[in-house]
Amino acid sequence: MVSMIDRYLLRYFLAVIDTGNFSKAATQCNVSQPTLSVGIAKLERLLDRPLFHRTNRRVELTEAGAQFAVHARRIESEFNLAERNLVGGAGQRTFRLGLLVTIPSPWVSALTVRFAQHLAEERVELIEGRERDLLERLARHRIDAALTIVRPDERRFASEVLLTEGYSLALPQTHPHAGEPVIAAEALADSTMIVRRQCELLPETSRHFIARGVRPFFAARTMSDDHALALVRGGLGLTVMPDGFVAPGVVRARLADFDFTRSLGILYAARDDGMPLQASPTLSTLREVFPSIESHA
Repeated sequence: MVSMIDRYLLRYFLAVIDTGNFSKAATQCNVSQPTLSVGIAKLERLLDRPLFHRTNRRVELTEAGAQFAVHARRIESEFNLAERNLVGGAGQRTFRLGLLVTIPSPWVSALTVRFAQHLAEERVELIEGRERDLLERLARHRIDAALTIVRPDERRFASEVLLTEGYSLALPQTHPHAGEPVIAAEALADSTMIVRRQCELLPETSRHFIARGVRPFFAARTMSDDHALALVRGGLGLTVMPDGFVAPGVVRARLADFDFTRSLGILYAARDDGMPLQASPTLSTLREVFPSIESHA
C-alpha cells in the first residue's frame, strides 16, 4: 500500500522531467540539489520502484516513471485549479501572467495601474522570470500566459506580437561619445562596461565586441536592469540594453552594425478551466495598452 505522497515530491519529480537533470530541477524548485535528491529517493521508496535511470549526462524515466508522470501531471494540474478556484473567490478568476525580467520597470508600473483600473472580474497574479523560466512554466501549466519574447521558431504556444524594439548603447551623459547618434564598437575599446547577466542577447553582444578586437574591462555584473541603469547614470560604465530602457542622466546611442531586435508579446497555452484565453480581460488589457506603452511610460 502506497503512503500519502506530499505535493512537493511531485513538484521535484516533474521538475527533473522538465529540466532533464537534478541540478537544474533544484534551481527551478528553489532548493539545494541534495535536498531534491533526497526527495526523489523518498518518492521512489514510497512507490517501491525506481523512477529514473541516472547517467552522468542526463536522467531518463524508467517505465514506472513514465507511467507515474501521467498521474503526477494530472494531480498537479488539479492542485493548481483548486488553488485558483479557492483563492479567486466566487465569480472571479485568477489569471497567472508570466513577466519577463527584462521588461522596463516603468512599463510594468504602467501595466499594473491599468490592471487595477480595468480588471474587476479577473485578478492578476504576476510571476517574474527569465525567458527560459517562463517557457518552462507555460509548458507545465504553472502560468496561463507570458509577456515575453516571441520567437518565430517557438511553436508550442499560441503567440501575439505586441511591439518590436532594438538594442542600443546606454552611456553616462559624461561619456566622450555621448553626443554621437551612432558609435562603432572600436571607438569603445578604452571604455569600461557593465554586464547585464540576464540579457537574452548576451552571447551576441559579446561576440560583436570580440570580433572587432574590443575586450573591455567589466566594472560590474548585475542581474538587475534598474541597477544597470543606476551604474550607468553614476558614470561607472556603459552597457547594451533594449531601447525601452531610459533614465535621467543616461544617453542612448546606436551601436554600429548591431541590428538585433526583440519582439515582445504574449505566449499562452490552454487553461485547465477551459476558459478561452483570447477572451481574458488580462490579455485584452495587454493588447490595448502595451503597443503604446513605449512612448508613454
